[in-house]
Amino acid sequence: MPGITTLFWDIGGVVLTNGWDRHSRRAAATAFNLDWEEFQDRHDLAFPAFDAGHTSLDEYLDRTLFYRHRPFTREEFKAFMLAESKEFPESRAVLRSVAHCGKYFVGAINNEPLELNQHRIETFKLREDFQVFFSSCYVHARKPEELIFRVALAVTQRPAAQCVFIDDRPMNLESPRRLGMQVIHFQNAEQLRSELKTHGIEV
Repeated sequence: MPGITTLFWDIGGVVLTNGWDRHSRRAAATAFNLDWEEFQDRHDLAFPAFDAGHTSLDEYLDRTLFYRHRPFTREEFKAFMLAESKEFPESRAVLRSVAHCGKYFVGAINNEPLELNQHRIETFKLREDFQVFFSSCYVHARKPEELIFRVALAVTQRPAAQCVFIDDRPMNLESPRRLGMQVIHFQNAEQLRSELKTHGIEV
């Protein structure tokens, strides 16, 4: 079996907290006194296009919140959304070790709306560790579908058998596995470190 040359990482749930998941939306509903079911229903309808880069943050907010008057501003809500992102220092350390050893091509394959993605790349200096970002907002395709993985393989010109993909959600591992990539279901930093070693990757 050929050696691993390339590592593709999910970001939310592995390196950082998720950008705008149910936990964050629940917190927002409490903080801004929103009707949770109404907000969630509108989110479910508006988010796929937002996540795939077809609509902007302002359009998402228009559809989920600002279709009527609110006692808070758009800027206040955006600030809350952005502040929800935190780093997982232990798994970031694993990423950094792999990225800076000079042996591997390291890229991200992540689902993220444009404005959140850019904020997280800048705030957490993700360019220091990732050489490329195959984000849903750039590729206009989302995990778990195969297309985003096919694009990553085609653009990087890496054989699937030489690639490892790391994600915290089992469903997101199914497409890359079918394409012939090695996969790791992320649970914590120590488990990740151990599984990378089984692929011959020392960290």
